[in-house]
Amino acid sequence: MKAELVEQAALIVKDPPILINMVSKRVKQLTSGRAPLVERRAGMREADIALMEIIQGKIKAEYHVKDA
Repeated sequence: MKAELVEQAALIVKDPPILINMVSKRVKQLTSGRAPLVERRAGMREADIALMEIIQGKIKAEYHVKDA
């Protein structure tokens, strides 16, 4: 995972546990055959692709508010 991509994605998803969960879930999807939503460049691994998708706004976190 490229550090500069992590830093850029962290500016978008401010909560580290949510960012980690988003990347983890997307990596699982990519390794199971889902198509990437960004262009795959040489040397990019699945985690890098997931981070680029977050940076480019292709995937976003959903926040659900529980009823009190």
